[in-house]
Amino acid sequence: MDDQQQWGERERGILALERRGFPGPGAKERAIREELGLAPVRYYQLLNALLDDPRALAADPVTVNRLRRVRETRRTER
Repeated sequence: MDDQQQWGERERGILALERRGFPGPGAKERAIREELGLAPVRYYQLLNALLDDPRALAADPVTVNRLRRVRETRRTER
């Protein structure tokens, strides 16, 4: 498997995780570690980069646009 395919699978996994709801504190971080094999800090770095990637927007426009709005709200509150 080449890097491009592997990156696409990881991208889809991150977007799929962001579409889900989580029941309580720590549940999302556990899912990040168990399902994607990533440390939460790395996950959020990758997620932030995905929000600026046109391929992510094409793959899941609803999720990406929602997360972009959340990110922009947080930036303006700082």
